[in-house]
Amino acid sequence: MSAYLVGILVPFVFSIVLRNAKKEKRRGLPVDVGGESGYAIRNYRFASPVDTAWEGIFTLADLFEHSCKVHRDRNLLGTRKLISREAEVAEGGRSFEKLHLGNYEWLSYGEAFVYVCNFSSGLAQLGHEREERAAIFADTQAEWLIALQGCFRRNITVVTIYSSLGEEALCHSLNETEVSTVICGRKELKKLVDISGQLDTVKRVIYMDDDGIPSEVSLAEKSTSWKITSFAEVEKIGRENPVEADFPASADIAVIMYTSGSTGLPKGVMMTHGNVQATISAVMTIVPGLGSKDIYLAYLPLAHILELAAENVMVAVGSSIGYGSPLTLTDTSNKIKRGTKGDASVLGATLMTAVPAILDRVRDGVRKKVDAKGGLSKKLFDFAYSRRLLAMSGSWFGAWGLEKILWNFLVFRKVRAILGGRIRFLLSGGAPLSGDTQRFINICIGAPIGQGYGLTETCAGGTFSEYDDTSVGRVGAPLPCSFVKLIDWPEGGYLASDSPMPRGEIVIGGPNVTQGYFKNEEKTKEVYKVDERGMRWFYTGDIGRFHSDGCLEIIDRKKDIVKLQHGEYVSLGKVEAALSVSPYVDNIMLHADPFHSYCVALVVASQHALEDWAVKNGVLFTGFSDLCQKEETVKEVHGSLVKAAKNGRLEKFEIPAKIKLIPDAWTPESGLVTAALKLKREVIRKAFSEDLSKFYATSS
Repeated sequence: MSAYLVGILVPFVFSIVLRNAKKEKRRGLPVDVGGESGYAIRNYRFASPVDTAWEGIFTLADLFEHSCKVHRDRNLLGTRKLISREAEVAEGGRSFEKLHLGNYEWLSYGEAFVYVCNFSSGLAQLGHEREERAAIFADTQAEWLIALQGCFRRNITVVTIYSSLGEEALCHSLNETEVSTVICGRKELKKLVDISGQLDTVKRVIYMDDDGIPSEVSLAEKSTSWKITSFAEVEKIGRENPVEADFPASADIAVIMYTSGSTGLPKGVMMTHGNVQATISAVMTIVPGLGSKDIYLAYLPLAHILELAAENVMVAVGSSIGYGSPLTLTDTSNKIKRGTKGDASVLGATLMTAVPAILDRVRDGVRKKVDAKGGLSKKLFDFAYSRRLLAMSGSWFGAWGLEKILWNFLVFRKVRAILGGRIRFLLSGGAPLSGDTQRFINICIGAPIGQGYGLTETCAGGTFSEYDDTSVGRVGAPLPCSFVKLIDWPEGGYLASDSPMPRGEIVIGGPNVTQGYFKNEEKTKEVYKVDERGMRWFYTGDIGRFHSDGCLEIIDRKKDIVKLQHGEYVSLGKVEAALSVSPYVDNIMLHADPFHSYCVALVVASQHALEDWAVKNGVLFTGFSDLCQKEETVKEVHGSLVKAAKNGRLEKFEIPAKIKLIPDAWTPESGLVTAALKLKREVIRKAFSEDLSKFYATSS
């Protein structure tokens, strides 16, 4: 009788569980907002946008001091001890620098606070005035955050600049903001010296110590009039000559953040302390159990709002931050000496932020190892993966129970070890994450991935997918600091009234929306609006659609600007204009895929120029179409494009890695260009979709 009851009850109970599991959870709710009409969604837990999570704390300086007092004896900033630098000679005679790194050495919250106060006092003693701006131009490291907070204690606005920024953009950023003090790394100091004659306002340079006094310092002292001081010296001066703090207000500009530049020179986004704090306060509510037991692995550029916001969240909740770099992240990273552990293995982080390129690298590395082993190991991995994938799709229930634990122990434990073995939550941002990679990381690392959508102009605040949302291709519901609205874009055929999902341009409103672009009122007025209720909105130019549960999906972009996998912006029109000067080009369309790190190009070849080249170089061909298909022809044209790109001062990622030569002209009659001979990008993309797919299918 009991067996009979079990036979009835178990399927009944399972059917209830599965039915409830399939019931859609509301993550965003419609909301009535001001401004331009559209379809708006808010976070389901917060009726109005949050601006701060702490009573009486409204600035990043206040928040840092508060956290340091509360978590005084806990570890805050960790840096690996550098044991040695060694040169390793590879095949072909090329030499590569390899690092032998030791364990993490830590500063507690209390010790870090003392360093910040000393650095702040040292800045004042060097003569840096409150109204002057300071720039941080360095790779991510503990001194970066100390310098940032040190500036904040003097109410100094910090200009953040990517360490990879080119000379022209670097000069523009420093001159436009009239920076008087630059805080930089060793290699960045050399870049500054190279352009010293073009910098109008720089008076002081503080270099972050690296293996004693670098030769770059001597060069800087000889060739410039700048006062050159080491980071340690500034801290020592401040320790011996303390100065009272001069705290900012919430509305004061904390950071002018220069983007990587989508068109032409980069724009400086002005962020107040209140703007950044709103994002921090919102993100804290998303990650479950966030607190002092967590360890965060920091390696992305702090000059990017994603990392800047993430590290300030860690400070706010009392977590530890261990610093690494993309080149030393794992045991097999390029700069790690053989036998030395990578940053992730040594740190054992529980949290990390990743760009899709890093996660793709982890996925590809695991798959290559599994394929190389083959045999029973590969069969076991594939079987375990398929079972877990089945569970995540909701079509099978058991893999979330005992079987999940079994597969984690037998198969996926080694994969988890790549990132230290303790990761419990990952945030992916900066570019779209492919569904394949998201599923792979979910299963093999055993941790949820929160995909975020935000911009520098919204302090990274916008939307964020929750830990229990296993869907792919979406970026979650609005953060508690934001309202997200879709407005009509009739030209593109996207309307907020579309069914079954509202579609349109994404507009973000809330206390995290920044003040605009520095010294660029025209552009600010174009994309920032304040509604009749006093809410500030930013018009992103991205096109999205809302799912029925209130989650957002990005589906298009208004302008011909594409963000590559590593987060760099490519302006298609700008690059095409630079490349079209090649004598072999009659027309050209650049194509960039956000899931890859390089561009490709379709080139309508100049028949006269190419045939002349072929005759002069003895290249035999039966017709122009045949000539365009020859390997040596493609190589010649590509070389010409690279030369044109360099002359046009394009960045490496803007130069097409692969090209297809088209023998037939694009005419209005063919439908590939307009009557004004402007490219019809979507039509061309569809016409040559097979060729474009091959470009990416053959990528390494």
